[in-house]
Amino acid sequence: MKIKADYVNAPQWRELAVKSTLPEELKCLGEIAHNMWWVWNYEARDLFRDIDPELYHDVRHNPVMLLERLSFARKQAILNDKALMKRIKDVYQLFRTYMDVEPDSKRPSVAYFSMEYGIHSALKIYSGGLGMLAGDYLKEASDSNVDMCAVGFLYRFGYFTQSLSMDGQQIAKYDAQNFNSIPVERVYDKDGRPLVVDVPYNNYQVHAYVWVVNVGRIKLYLLDTDNDMNSEFDKPITHSLYGGDWENRLKQEILLGIGGVLLLNKLGIKKDIYHCNEGHAALCNLQRLCDYIDSGLTFNQALELVRASGLYTVHTPVPAGHDYFDEGLFGKYMGGYPQKLGISWDEFIGMGRTNPDDHSEKFCMSTFACNTCQEVNGVSMLHGKVSQKMFNDIWRGYYPSENHVGYVTNGVHFPTWAATEWRKLYAKYFDKSFMSDQSNQKIWEAIYQCPDEEVWKTRMALKQKLVDYIKEQFRDTWLRNQGDPSRVVSLLERINPNALIIGFCRRFATYKRAHLLFTDLDRLAKIVNDPERPVQFLFSGKAHPADGAGQGLIKRIYEISQRPEFLGKIIFLEDYDFLLARRLVSGVDIWMNTPTRPLEASGTSGEKAEMNGVVNLSVKDGWWLEGYREGAGWALTEKRTYQNQGYQDQLDAATIYSLLENEIIPLYYKKNKKGYSEDWIKVVKNSIAQIAPHYTMKRQLDDYYSKFYEKEAKRFKKLSANDNRLAKDIALWKETVAERWDSIRVVSAETNQDLNAIEAGNDFTLRYVIDEQGLDNAIALEKVNVYTDKDGEEKIFSIEPFEVKSHDGNLYTFECNCTPRQPGFYKSAIRMYPKNDLLPHRQDFCYVKWLELPL
Repeated sequence: MKIKADYVNAPQWRELAVKSTLPEELKCLGEIAHNMWWVWNYEARDLFRDIDPELYHDVRHNPVMLLERLSFARKQAILNDKALMKRIKDVYQLFRTYMDVEPDSKRPSVAYFSMEYGIHSALKIYSGGLGMLAGDYLKEASDSNVDMCAVGFLYRFGYFTQSLSMDGQQIAKYDAQNFNSIPVERVYDKDGRPLVVDVPYNNYQVHAYVWVVNVGRIKLYLLDTDNDMNSEFDKPITHSLYGGDWENRLKQEILLGIGGVLLLNKLGIKKDIYHCNEGHAALCNLQRLCDYIDSGLTFNQALELVRASGLYTVHTPVPAGHDYFDEGLFGKYMGGYPQKLGISWDEFIGMGRTNPDDHSEKFCMSTFACNTCQEVNGVSMLHGKVSQKMFNDIWRGYYPSENHVGYVTNGVHFPTWAATEWRKLYAKYFDKSFMSDQSNQKIWEAIYQCPDEEVWKTRMALKQKLVDYIKEQFRDTWLRNQGDPSRVVSLLERINPNALIIGFCRRFATYKRAHLLFTDLDRLAKIVNDPERPVQFLFSGKAHPADGAGQGLIKRIYEISQRPEFLGKIIFLEDYDFLLARRLVSGVDIWMNTPTRPLEASGTSGEKAEMNGVVNLSVKDGWWLEGYREGAGWALTEKRTYQNQGYQDQLDAATIYSLLENEIIPLYYKKNKKGYSEDWIKVVKNSIAQIAPHYTMKRQLDDYYSKFYEKEAKRFKKLSANDNRLAKDIALWKETVAERWDSIRVVSAETNQDLNAIEAGNDFTLRYVIDEQGLDNAIALEKVNVYTDKDGEEKIFSIEPFEVKSHDGNLYTFECNCTPRQPGFYKSAIRMYPKNDLLPHRQDFCYVKWLELPL
């Protein structure tokens, strides 16, 4: 018999998990690792790095994974290292001193709802600016010691990881997160079982596990549907950020809003203010309505309380950016809610329509948020005005400038985004009260006392860090994806820390106009190829996987970067994330932003650059319209020269080339014997002293308290006192006014002036007698005068109020003494509206009747 050459059976593999445990003396490291406090405290980051530098790099600065993978031998070595053990003890003491402070009970408490949070790249629950803002907000809430909690999702895959193919096509890869290896902790119920929130989806329930992220002193609760209690159709609700079709988006927003409030209820958490960060979270107010109604209130009474404690922040400047749902799809999941609310289906879905009676109009989450929140705000001064116009049709009868939509300009969390080198320099020269008084420009002006050479050395150290990071992080990726090793080596060698480096790094949407720089390639080639004054451009950013135009921009920039005259001069850096952003906003010299006006709601990356002595070159849009100071950066005007966008793009591109050629590059290279430009350092110092103090997250949080939280909490306290007595009174008053509104009539209208022959400077009187139908002085009148501006837009010129002169039963006599001062052509009409000192603003009860002027 012939012996077989081989005889092998199939291996019976079994997965074995070798758990890493920390010695008792090192368990404090695990406590710190599971609190995102380490993200903005360099003492902790430096400690984790020094525990095992190579491993720290491999785990992408994730301390939970670092400790998980730490070898037994390394742990023993740490225990035997007295100096390192002292550092561990010191950092833990710093952490505990911070954590053991009780929340400030004098300020209103807040529940914050957002679809994404950008806290660190170790936690993939963000995609871009909205998330980074929310993450910064929680960090500052922790530092300011306010009573806040937050709700979001723990995404299995999060947002995508970006790479580029050899021809520059964006490749999106979704990597699953291992929840055991990231800084999150599962929440358990009182019996020690994983806490589950059951969220109603019309005729069935979705079951969500709950996790918590410790963001300093703030708890961020995250819902997770990827579990076996749910069907294959519902597990993916928390798979991807902004993933799936419109049905999945609706399911996500039900989970965030309704599920988020049910989660807080289950944890026994009640807050003074419920803050919706974008319209995604609007349905939190629906669940709150249901809760109040379940407690015995009517719909209108419940709405008074929900509105009084609700704030909606909008981040998009165009109607197309909001979420709209077809009535059929919306009804599939929300059809049972009218019965719970005690209203009709048409009344319910009408709360999400600009025109409630228009059955062809889709349900808009943002409109619902406007109708269920007392206060609404944009995220910059200009965006506040844009939002007033965008939402104005919700409150018909008032002009955009009259409605209550306000603004809080976005800021950035200083300790997160200021590089360690700058933080140490600021600590050296700034007043000791700086961290608790970050918006005080007088403190920042101490930068003028810092020697120019010290500022320059700090800037150059961070530029070198950026260059080293690029070479280290991208070498292998470029070798793998770009084919020609010699070309990659040549590219790496050409990255020059001594060149003027300009960064353009952000989400790749067409309105951001990343293409602007490439309008005249010959002119650009001359700029980047001057051997005496080298200039390099770094581009980075992701395009949404469904945004073909944005992906096309990336491909175009990549193709240009590969041309011989631009190789190593224009570089696209893949997978723009938290770690890369930190290096870029501190390492480049110029931060460039070229949005189409007025489509940049705020923008915050340029604010991060400000904290690091990086100077902005931007269109005066979003925050830069407010932030720009002459001699502290460069700006393209906010005014539009051409209605044709193509022509405007060409003009803006020519302006950028001219600024670079005639101002920026000559100024940067006007170097003294010490190797730096004194005039450039002056611009850097002006930027730090005059702009940076106004764009910290500390200022933003304080603004939210002073503009919105405090006044809402004060009013809510009044409304809810004595078994919600005032809320019930206001609801009854509104019901009465609404019932009688159409029967209110003008008994007489007269004037002592021929209104066809008005002369400037001549006073005249208008007199109206109104039958208020028993409403008892609940009506007010005013004369509204409007004009048409040069753009053909109708605007308020002046408003002249009437006074009640007398009343006889239901008949009220109103008079207005009119004083025309400015000659010209105007339109005038009389506006009648309900008045009540208990209303926060007129849009809270938006009933308006226009009356004719007397003949």
